[in-house]
Amino acid sequence: MPGAHEPVIAVVGPTGTGKSDLALDLAERLGGEVVNTDALQLYRGMDIGTAKLPVADRRGIPHHLLDVLEVTEEASVAAFQAAARAAIEDITGRGRTPVLVGGSGLYVRAALDHLEFPPTDPGVRAGLEELAERIGVEGLRERLRAVDPVGAERLGDARRLVRALEVHALTGRPFSSFMPQRRYLRPTVQVGLDLDRALLHARLHERVVGMVGAGLVEEVRALDAAGLRQGRTASRAIGYAQVLRVLDGEADLDWAVEDTATATRRFARRQLTWFRADPRVAWFDPTGPDLAGRVLAHVRGAGSPRLEA
Repeated sequence: MPGAHEPVIAVVGPTGTGKSDLALDLAERLGGEVVNTDALQLYRGMDIGTAKLPVADRRGIPHHLLDVLEVTEEASVAAFQAAARAAIEDITGRGRTPVLVGGSGLYVRAALDHLEFPPTDPGVRAGLEELAERIGVEGLRERLRAVDPVGAERLGDARRLVRALEVHALTGRPFSSFMPQRRYLRPTVQVGLDLDRALLHARLHERVVGMVGAGLVEEVRALDAAGLRQGRTASRAIGYAQVLRVLDGEADLDWAVEDTATATRRFARRQLTWFRADPRVAWFDPTGPDLAGRVLAHVRGAGSPRLEA
C-alpha cells in the first residue's frame, strides 16, 4: 500500500518558496495526505493573505488542520500539537503518508518532536506575580534556584522566572526538564526549500501585489465584520494589520503593499534562521529540475542534509 512504510515528511522553509506545491507533489507520489503547519492557515476566512491553497487547487488530496479556528480565537501551540499528532496517527493508521507543510517553526516542532507544554493555573500565577512585586527578580531567582538551578541560571526576567516557579508548583518538575529536544516522535524526514535572496524578495513583492488584486482588502473587510480586531493572533498577521489601517483611513493601499512586502521579507529571514538551526533539515533549491524526484530520493536514503542544486 502506498505510504505504508514511508516516514512522516515535513516541508519547511521561508514563505514564498513553493512549499505547498512540493507537498502536493509528494503526497501524490506517496499516497499521502497534507497536514498544515502554518499557524495563520488555521483560521477560517484568512485565505488570500495567507496564500492558502483553494480547495480546487488541492488535486483532490485531503488536507488537515485548515480552517479550524475563528479569527476571534487565539491560536495555541499546545492545542495544535494534540490535533496534529491525532491527524498524523489517523493518516498513518490508514497506511498513508503524512506530509506536513508550513513555515511556523514552533508548530512544526510541536507536531514532530518530543516537546511538552507544561500546564498553567491563573491562581498560582497571580500569587507568584504578587510575590515578584515583593521580592524582585533576584528574590525569584533564589526561590527557583532551590528547585531548578539550571532554569535559575538560564532565565533572565521576572516573567520567565514566575513561569518556571508556576510550572514547578503545578508539576513538581523543574521548568528546565520541559526544554525541547531535537528528537522525533516517529521516523521523520524534514526537507527545506530556500531561494536566492533577490529572487525570493521579488517573488514576495509580486505575491503581495497579487493578493491585493485577488481581493485581500475585501477579505479583511469581511473578517473585520466577523471580529478580526478581537483576535490577538489574527489581527496582527502580516498583511491583515496593514489593511486594517487602510480601512481605518490611516494609510493608503500603496503603503500597505510596501509595508506588507517589507514585513514579509523580515519574516522570511526569521523563518530561515529558525529552520537553519535544525541540522536535521535537508535543504533543496526549488528552482532546480525535478524537485519532487530529488526530495523523494533523499527521503528514501539517497539525500544528505545540505543545499542541493
